[in-house]
Amino acid sequence: MAGEVTGNAIRTEVAITISYSELQDTELDLSAKIKEGFGPHGLGIISISDVPEFSHLRRSLLHLSPRLARLSEKYKEELEDPESRYNFGWSHGKEKLESGKLDTFKGSFYANPILDVPTNDLSLIERYPSYCRPNKWPANSLPELERAFKALGKLMLDIGLLLAYHCDKYVSKCEAVQPAESMGGILQRSRCHKGRLLYYFPRQESGRLQDNLGPASWCGWHTDHGSLTGLTCGMFTRNGDEILPPDSAAGLYIRTRSDEVVKAPEGDEAIGVERSTFALFMQPDWDQQLGFGSEFCLHKEMIPSGSTLSFGQYSEILLNEYYYQRVSGGAAPGDKIEEEKVNA
Repeated sequence: MAGEVTGNAIRTEVAITISYSELQDTELDLSAKIKEGFGPHGLGIISISDVPEFSHLRRSLLHLSPRLARLSEKYKEELEDPESRYNFGWSHGKEKLESGKLDTFKGSFYANPILDVPTNDLSLIERYPSYCRPNKWPANSLPELERAFKALGKLMLDIGLLLAYHCDKYVSKCEAVQPAESMGGILQRSRCHKGRLLYYFPRQESGRLQDNLGPASWCGWHTDHGSLTGLTCGMFTRNGDEILPPDSAAGLYIRTRSDEVVKAPEGDEAIGVERSTFALFMQPDWDQQLGFGSEFCLHKEMIPSGSTLSFGQYSEILLNEYYYQRVSGGAAPGDKIEEEKVNA
C-alpha cells in the first residue's frame, strides 16, 4: 500500500502488482502494468507477488539482522571496510541524513550477492573501491549470514531480470532497443549488484515525523541511482519476537515527480521496536557508459546535461554527497577535525 499526503489528508492507493507466473511468461504483454507502475504518472514501484521460496528466504535473512547489530563492537569493527568507503561490510553512522547530520538510527551490511570478488584488476579496485573490492563476511561471528544473504539476493536479481525483460519489451514498442543497450542486457552482464541488509535500532523515546516526512523518520529521504531496486517488506520485532507494524503510519513513502508525498513507524507504539529489511540495488557495470540528455532532471547541479559518464563515475559523484568519514590521527575533544566525503 502507498499513501499520498496532502496537508493533513492521506489518500491510499494500491501499488501495481504483477504475479511471478506472469513475469515468467515472456509471451505475455505486461505493457499496461509497466506503464502504470513505471510510466510518467506512475509511483515508480511494482509489487511482485507469489514468488516461490521468497517468504522463507526473507525471514531467514531478516532474522539475522538484529543478531548482526548486537555483535560486539570489536567484531563489527572487523567487518568494516573503510577502504571501500564503507560500501562493503558493516556501516553505522557514516551516512548523512537530509539534514546533513550523521545517521545513527540504522546500521547496514553491504555485500555483492553474486560475486565475492568482482575483479582482480588493482587499478579498478583503486578507482572504484565501492564496487570492486571483495566481500567481507562474518565467517566466525555469524557464519550463516553469507548463505542467507546470497540466497535472497540471487532470487531478487532473477526477479529483477525478468522485470527488466518486460520493461525492455514495453520500451521497444516506441523505439528500437539493441540487446546491448537494453536494461536486461546491461544488468545481466553487470558486476556491480549490491545487497544492503538494514537494521533500524529501536527508538527509546517517542518521536514525531516532521511535516515534510523528513529525517525524523527511521529512514530519511533519499534517491536510488541504479536501474532497479528490489526491496523486501520490513520485519518488526520487539524483545526478539516478530510483531505487526506498530502503527498505521508505517510503510514506504515516495515523493512523486509532481513533488507529492506518497505514503516508517513512529510515535509511542514504536518505542522499543526494531525494524529489519533488505534491498538489492541492481546496477549497471562500473564501465557502462551513461548519457545525460536535456530531459534528465535529477542532480542537475552535479551532472551537466549532455554529458557522458560511466556508471562508476556517476555513482561516485552522487554518493560523495551523502557519506563521509572523519580523518584524524586521534584528535582530542574540541579539536577541529577535517571531514572527507566518502561513499557508503
